[in-house]
Amino acid sequence: MSERPDYRPPGYPNGWFAVAWSSDVREGEVRRARVFDQELVIFRTRSRAVHVLDAYCPHLGAHLAEGGRVVGETIRCPFHGWQYDGDGQCVEIPYCKKIPPKAKVRGWKVREANRMILVWHHADGKEPDWDVPELPQFSDPEWTEPRQFELEVPVHMQEMAENNCDPVHFQYVHGMLETPESDMSYGEEGRFFRINTRSVRETPGGSFEVDLERDTYCLGMTTVKLKGLPGAGLLFFSSTSPVDDRHTISRWCFTTTRNMADVAGEEFIAGMTTGVLQDLRIWENKVFQHEPVLCEADDLLAEFRSWTRQFYSPSETGR
Repeated sequence: MSERPDYRPPGYPNGWFAVAWSSDVREGEVRRARVFDQELVIFRTRSRAVHVLDAYCPHLGAHLAEGGRVVGETIRCPFHGWQYDGDGQCVEIPYCKKIPPKAKVRGWKVREANRMILVWHHADGKEPDWDVPELPQFSDPEWTEPRQFELEVPVHMQEMAENNCDPVHFQYVHGMLETPESDMSYGEEGRFFRINTRSVRETPGGSFEVDLERDTYCLGMTTVKLKGLPGAGLLFFSSTSPVDDRHTISRWCFTTTRNMADVAGEEFIAGMTTGVLQDLRIWENKVFQHEPVLCEADDLLAEFRSWTRQFYSPSETGR
C-alpha cells in the first residue's frame, strides 16, 4: 500500500467483530487468530461452547493455540499443562494444589451467529450494549446452503465500510452506466444505518428493478438484502474485522432462496464477489483522509463520517 509521512489511520472502533468462521472450530479444536493487533486463541469445548481468550499463558508466555488442547471445558497450555476455563481463569495446575491469584488471561465476550464467531471489542472495557442480529435465513430449508467468501486487504476497516455510502464509485470502478439512486436512514437509536440502492438487474428471466437494502451495525457488520425479484430473495451477512490498524479481514456469507438459485442467484453472488475484487486495487493503494475534501454529491459519505464517531473511544481517536 502507498505510504506517506503523515499517514495515520484511525484507531479501532467498538462493536462486534468476527474472528473465525464457525466451521473453522469444531468440537475439541483450537485455532489461532490475530485481531486488533492482538494474538487470540479460539477453542470449542466438549459441550460445543466456543471461547476466545488472550493467547499467551501468564506463567511463562506460551501461545495457547500452538500445541494447546481442549480438555473437557478448558484449554490446556502446551508448555506446563495449566488449564484455563472459558472466562480465562486458571482452574488446574497438574503439579500444584494452590493456584496463584494472577493465573488468568482475558476472556472475550463471544457470540456465535450467522455462521461466524464474533467477539466484543471496546477500547474502554465497557460491556456489550447491543447484540448481533440473528438471520434465520441461514438455517431455513427454503434457502440455499450459505456460501462463504473471505478477503484480507492492507487497509483500515473504515475505508472498506465507506464503500456502501459512495454510490458514485459504482459508475467508475464497477462499470455501471450511471450512478445508482441511493438514500440513507437510521435505526435502533442511531446504532445502525440503512442504505437503499435502486438499480436494474438483468437475469435469464428478464430485467427487474431491484433494491439493495444494506444495514450496517457499527463499522464491522453489515446485512444486505436483495428486494424486487418476485417470490425470491438474496441475503448476505458480512463482518469486517481489523487485523491491525492497516490490515482488515472481510468475511461474507451468502444465501438465496432455492427458487432463485439457478435462475439468478449464482450470477448475483458471483457479481458481488467480483465487485469486491474490483475495489481491491483502490483499497491497496489509498490512504485514509481524516478531513476529506467532499463535494455536494458526497452527502452520504459526509453523513457516514459523522455517524462513525460514536463507535470510537477518545483514547482511540487521539492515538
